Amino acid sequence: MSEIPKIDFEKTRSDIVEFIKSKVNEANSDGIAIGLSGGIDSTLVAYLACEAVGPDNVFGIIMPSTTTPAEDRIHGIRVAKHLGMNYKEIAIDSILNEFLSVTQLDNDNLAIGNLKARIRMSTLYYYANYKNYLVIGTGNKSEILIGYFTKHGDGACDMEPIGDLYKSEVFKLSEYLNVSTDIINKPPRAGLWENQTDEDEIGMSYDLLDEILYLCTEKDMENTEIAQKLDISVDDVDMIITKIIRSRHKSKVPESPQKTIL
Repeated sequence: MSEIPKIDFEKTRSDIVEFIKSKVNEANSDGIAIGLSGGIDSTLVAYLACEAVGPDNVFGIIMPSTTTPAEDRIHGIRVAKHLGMNYKEIAIDSILNEFLSVTQLDNDNLAIGNLKARIRMSTLYYYANYKNYLVIGTGNKSEILIGYFTKHGDGACDMEPIGDLYKSEVFKLSEYLNVSTDIINKPPRAGLWENQTDEDEIGMSYDLLDEILYLCTEKDMENTEIAQKLDISVDDVDMIITKIIRSRHKSKVPESPQKTIL
C-alpha cells in the first residue's frame, strides 16, 4: 500500500487549469508554447493547457531526433490533432550536427543528450517570443526533486503546472482525464540516446522513487527508517538522497556574492 496520500483529481485538475490561466493573464501573454514529446508528462500538460486557454492559443512543437522512438513522434502529433491545437514538427538533427561539427569534441551521450534538450528549449522560446506566448514546462515533482532534467533545457520554462505532482500522480491524473492508454502504458523515456528509459537511468521504478521522496521530503524520515518501512536497502535510499542534494543547484537562481559597502 502506498504511503502517499490520494489526491482529489477533480480539484487538482481545476487548480492547475486556473493556475495556467492566471500565469498567462499576469504576463499579458497571448497563449502557450509547449514541447510535445509524445510522453505522459507533456501530454497531460497539453490537455490542461488547452482547457485553460483554449486549443487555438496553444502551440505545440514536436522535435524528434534520430534517437526519438517512432511511436513518440506519432503520439505527439496525435495528441496535438486530438486536442485541436496548432502544432509544428521540427527535426533537430541538422542543428545538433552543425553544433557538433563546429565544436569537434568526442561524442558523449550525456553531453549530447543535454544539448538536444537545450536545442529544443531554444526552439520553444523562439516561437514563444515571436507569438508573445509563455513556455509551459512539463516537469513533475519526482524528476524535479532528483534533478532528472536538463538545466536550461527542459528545466527552463515560464511555469511548471505539474511540478507538485509525483510521477505516479501524473499517471493517475492522466487516467482520470482519459489520456490514451498506449501513452500511459509505454515506458517513460526522453529519447536522448538509443534504448534509453527513465527508470533504468534513475535506477529504480517511479513507484518506489515516489515513496522514497515522499517519506524523505514530506515526512522527514531518516534514511534507515525509510529503508525499513519500504523493505529496501539503505543504499537505495542513500542513492536518491544523494541525487536530491547534488541537483539542488538546478532549481536555484544563480547566486552572487554580496558587495561590501564602505
